[in-house]
Amino acid sequence: MVQRSRLLDALGLVVFFIAGACRADTTVAVNPTSHHTVPTTLWGQTYEEVNSGDGGLYAELLQNRAFQKVTPNTQEALVGWHSINGANINVIADPIPVSPFLPNALQVTFPPNRFGLIGFGNEGFYGLKVDTALTYKASFYYRFPTATSYRGNAVIGFQTVSGLSLGSVTAPISGAQTTWTQVSVSVTPAQVAFNNNNYFNVVFDAGAVAGQTINFAMLSLFPPTYRNRANGVRLDIATAIAENRPGFFRFPGGKNLGTTIDTRWQWNTTVGALLDRPGRVGAWGYTNTDGLGLFEFLQFSEDIGASPIMGVWSGLALDGSSIEEKDLGPYIQQAIDQINFAIGPTSTVQGMLRATLGHSAPFPLTYIEIGNEDLLSSDTYVYRWRYFTTVLSQNFPQLRYIATSNANDPVVAPDPTHWDVHAYKTPSWFAKNSFFYDSFQRNGTLYLEGEYAVVDNDIQATHDRLLYPTLQGSLGEAAFMTGLERNSDIVFGAAYSPLLNNVANTQWTPNLLSFDVNNVYRSTSFYVQKLFATNRGQLYYSSTLPNPGGTLFWSVTQESSTWVMKIVNTADSPDNITFLLPVAVRQGTSTVMKGAATDSNTPANPNLVAPVISSLVLSVASKQLTYAVPSLSLTVIRIT
Repeated sequence: MVQRSRLLDALGLVVFFIAGACRADTTVAVNPTSHHTVPTTLWGQTYEEVNSGDGGLYAELLQNRAFQKVTPNTQEALVGWHSINGANINVIADPIPVSPFLPNALQVTFPPNRFGLIGFGNEGFYGLKVDTALTYKASFYYRFPTATSYRGNAVIGFQTVSGLSLGSVTAPISGAQTTWTQVSVSVTPAQVAFNNNNYFNVVFDAGAVAGQTINFAMLSLFPPTYRNRANGVRLDIATAIAENRPGFFRFPGGKNLGTTIDTRWQWNTTVGALLDRPGRVGAWGYTNTDGLGLFEFLQFSEDIGASPIMGVWSGLALDGSSIEEKDLGPYIQQAIDQINFAIGPTSTVQGMLRATLGHSAPFPLTYIEIGNEDLLSSDTYVYRWRYFTTVLSQNFPQLRYIATSNANDPVVAPDPTHWDVHAYKTPSWFAKNSFFYDSFQRNGTLYLEGEYAVVDNDIQATHDRLLYPTLQGSLGEAAFMTGLERNSDIVFGAAYSPLLNNVANTQWTPNLLSFDVNNVYRSTSFYVQKLFATNRGQLYYSSTLPNPGGTLFWSVTQESSTWVMKIVNTADSPDNITFLLPVAVRQGTSTVMKGAATDSNTPANPNLVAPVISSLVLSVASKQLTYAVPSLSLTVIRIT
């Protein structure tokens, strides 16, 4: 029978056997009268800024576009920028800045005795992909420090590092402009680029521009974005995130809330015109432009159909400094203003600001997270939680507030109705803890597994941190997720974290999705998340429980008239499982992801492990089905 099953599987068919035709090691009886609703928010995504915003999810292509948080007149201030044909370039503190928030500018002086085109270029983030199928939107501000009679054209476009033009357009430039003037153009490359060693350039006729000095500020270059949003997100990365149909999107991301009090994430510096966003040195050691700001986070959540879970800074910085209770008032007011920006009526200043950005209706916000991993300084969370939730709930009683300390350690008041729990462990820990929430009281308290991932292996002697998720680790997560689904009467959301890894500058491993200039790489854990999220079901049905110390895990849900069974086998040998269902079934599909324990999807081998869908055929309709579960696998069976 096993040989026949393998043959049919190779043909794209999997046969369910009537129980009794082959002995099943595990029998699962589904209770048709015991079920609960599965939250639509159960499977979501958590954003974390680890070289994944600028140069990643945020679609801006120019590195160091506005010279934010750099020291003028230094070589370091020119990161990303290069002279072309001998132009003298320098970042200065402009005496008439383009905005109060962007004090620096690129000053370009054009020497005599040059021929051809002269100017400057930007190399992008870890290379610049130039695609002839795309139209790019470029813009910059310029001014002449002193009025001159110069009249000419800027040539704006792309070139290889060797100087080959890949396509350009021209825009008039006038020496009479001593105040800032914006230039905006669209560029469709005409020449194919054979690699990513390219520049975005702004160049001039060397003879005509000789002797001139021009200041440039807030330069920008965007490819087409997800849903064609202005100042939007990268199309391929956003598409991959949307594949998982996330029920929620949690932002601005844990450590992204701030390393110090002064450099904390502040919503009001991340919205509105890009000229009004000063940027900041983020928690991961580099400058964040904050072009990916509060409005963009909320809009992206809406675009992918995810409920936003919005964090507010709660008075604790990563360096351990915290605001004393008597001084919390202004910070709580900032949180109130942040929430009003998301959901306030247009009669509020913040709601009107949202409307001017094109979203007069409130965003569908339900959850506010007070801080991030505040267990790091639990002594102050007692009063910070009390003060924040008391004031915020008075202003917004319709919202739900999530505590980020260890549950009841310390004891905080008012008693949180929602907790955020994080776990970074080994595959075996996750499998063994698939029953983690089973013993929790059903007293109205709900839980968010806001961050979790297998980060190293089960070999005690090494505990090597994984660079990319492995199949073994992803199956450990899948086993844990069957427990989250079983306990989804109290677990309202869960998200693998971190979400994104820039392979050109990896800071935290492993990650759900990896990316470079050209591609997005879907990990084994990504496919686990996708299979659970796209097969969530509306109702969870109680069934025979797995053995907590075993290797076979499952859950049963119903989606309209379709029964959905998720089966995880963490063992390196196959197993049999029999489902005793409430209804007779005849056919359906199985989607199987399997491989070797150490298999990883990497940039070198991005499709090593991927789900495979097959038809299911039963010779006669039956309520009793036996399935041969492959070793080291996740299977999703859908029966209509």
